[in-house]
Amino acid sequence: MSDRKLVFVYSPETEAFSYPDDCPFKTQRAGQTRRRLLSFGLLGTPDRCEHPPRQATRAELERIHTPQYLDELQRAAAGDLTSDGFRMGLGGMDTPVFKDMYEYGAWACGAGLTAADLLLTGQADIAFNLLGGFHHAHTEHAGGFCFLNDVALACQHLAAAGKRVVCLDLDAHHGDGTQKFFYDRPDILTISLHESGTTLYPWGGFEDEIGAGAGTGFNVNIPLPAETYDQAFLRAYFDLVPPLLQAYAPDVVVAELGMDILAGDPLTHLMMTNNVVFEVAEHLLSLGRPLLITGGGGYHVEHTVRGWALAWRTFAGEGDADVYSLGLGGVMLGSSEWAGGLRDHQLPVTADQRRRVDAALDATRRAVRQNIFKYHGLETQPAERQGPGC
Repeated sequence: MSDRKLVFVYSPETEAFSYPDDCPFKTQRAGQTRRRLLSFGLLGTPDRCEHPPRQATRAELERIHTPQYLDELQRAAAGDLTSDGFRMGLGGMDTPVFKDMYEYGAWACGAGLTAADLLLTGQADIAFNLLGGFHHAHTEHAGGFCFLNDVALACQHLAAAGKRVVCLDLDAHHGDGTQKFFYDRPDILTISLHESGTTLYPWGGFEDEIGAGAGTGFNVNIPLPAETYDQAFLRAYFDLVPPLLQAYAPDVVVAELGMDILAGDPLTHLMMTNNVVFEVAEHLLSLGRPLLITGGGGYHVEHTVRGWALAWRTFAGEGDADVYSLGLGGVMLGSSEWAGGLRDHQLPVTADQRRRVDAALDATRRAVRQNIFKYHGLETQPAERQGPGC
């Protein structure tokens, strides 16, 4: 067992909040993950414990959202959607108006601040806020099931405490709101791996979006083509992310683990298994830095719960229980059904899929190296070897 202290930020109160029944976003995922972890004996000990969140205050929310926007959000939650609220994105297909929209967002943001404070005070080495991950919310605009941006608020809180922050976004959807908050800042390095904006909302996050002003070179986008599979993703990740993190030398990493990257998600087009979650978690552990893990997308609930439970188990130092060996040839060796079979089995990769995905990601890797690496004193040519087993 590892000596790292993991904290699961959670309160039963939050399970009372819900999006409309016909909305794909299900707030119950965090509670279901908690129950899964309890059933496996991975939660409920001094070094694998729970901590209650709090709601973010109005003053805290105004650090990143305008008073006018917060007024309209509360007014809409009370049943009064005005023309100003509609202009701010409220009431769309992916931003439904419902009574819990402000309250749940405030809990998610407060949970993010709670998690950040646990890291700052040394009460946790790794803190999970699966209530959060609302990276599409802008200063004065809602989008993509997101009304209040807990990710940006937590990153800003950590930066205000004097920490160098990396915001690593692994959701299938580009974190456009979070990108916008920090686009001209060098004290928060944002890195987003997401399905390309050519095929998925919010239709952006391309390689040439690299920041502005003092923040030029500190906003990194790694778009993934549709049908990206495990080995292709890992090649791109390990070619680009570790050197950037090493060069930037963050004090803390905030990682959004959206499980809509997994094959079978009804809203996305990627073809990955949760074995990439294991590989990324192992890499993040190797950094030896405090980690704030947030939730995010994930519209196949069981896949999402299993992926988050696997991430927790890996961070807890028990990720070797059913390790697969990932090879470039698409062969995974070995498996087990330990802890209910949290690790996914291999998915076949067709020759055409491999050709299309590899060509697109090779171009992306070259573009990111050319556009970004020079700002961090890194070589722009790709390494010969990327990632475990590659």
